[in-house]
Amino acid sequence: MAPRAYWKGFLRLSLVSCPIQLFPATSEREKISFNQINKETGNRIRYRKVDENTGEEVRPDEIVKGYQVDKGRYVEINDEEIEAIALESTRTIEIDEFVPRTEIDDLYLIRPYYIAPDGKVGQDAFAVIRDVIRQMNMVAIGRVVLTSREHVIALEARGKGLMGTLLRYPYEVRDENEYFDDIQSPKLSKDMMDLAQHIVKTKTGHFKPEKFEDHYEAALKELVEKKMKGIKIEAPRERGEPTKVINLMDALRRSVRSEEQSGGKKTAKRGRKRIEGQKEMLFPIAGKKPAKEVARKSTRASGRRKAG
Repeated sequence: MAPRAYWKGFLRLSLVSCPIQLFPATSEREKISFNQINKETGNRIRYRKVDENTGEEVRPDEIVKGYQVDKGRYVEINDEEIEAIALESTRTIEIDEFVPRTEIDDLYLIRPYYIAPDGKVGQDAFAVIRDVIRQMNMVAIGRVVLTSREHVIALEARGKGLMGTLLRYPYEVRDENEYFDDIQSPKLSKDMMDLAQHIVKTKTGHFKPEKFEDHYEAALKELVEKKMKGIKIEAPRERGEPTKVINLMDALRRSVRSEEQSGGKKTAKRGRKRIEGQKEMLFPIAGKKPAKEVARKSTRASGRRKAG
């Protein structure tokens, strides 16, 4: 069964236009969700719209939109009045400009959509817009109305189609300085940074989303299966709070040793390379003596044998 389009309209670049359809590029349908039920009867809970003061249920045809101008005072707005300000972008994505992708701060990204031609008519025009975006290595910025609100949308070439990502308006993005101003910038020693970089190197890989595991979702599925089988659910043991870091340098050293021990032979080989600024045998393996001490004992033993 072909996916159902979330939105249909036209994509236009100057005088070139074509019919298109938008599809959500992501989905959370596979995630477990819960309904609220009555513990006594097992029946599902339903919500009703009631008058705040009288408590009486209000019919859908008696409900209108209202904008609060003061406590208890609203300006009523009906659907006809909203339709009177309908924008062209309700049916058309008009490309206003092209910008480098690197100039779009990730804070402005909301959610992605796949954009494909709607039917065979206009596929040539769609291909022209898609290919020029790809060849110019740019992102097209346009406007689209979804769920009665106008959004800014960024269009990128993706495979045979386009990907459109809704963007936030500036008033929706909070100023980072409100949260970061009080963060101090202490002077870190070279040894600390060398150790931290070593930890990063032992954990370096490639982005492979297929390896991501939703452990909480898996635990929920297991919980549901156990309940269906009548298995008693036992509360997990309480975990203590993370150990407070008293000595940052010591914590970094222990982190490196832990990563090397858990990383197997490949990581261990890398770990034997001396880090610049690191003292020899800074991280001796538990139960083994440092190489210098072993060497000294070996030399003394050899000397005694020769003397004898």
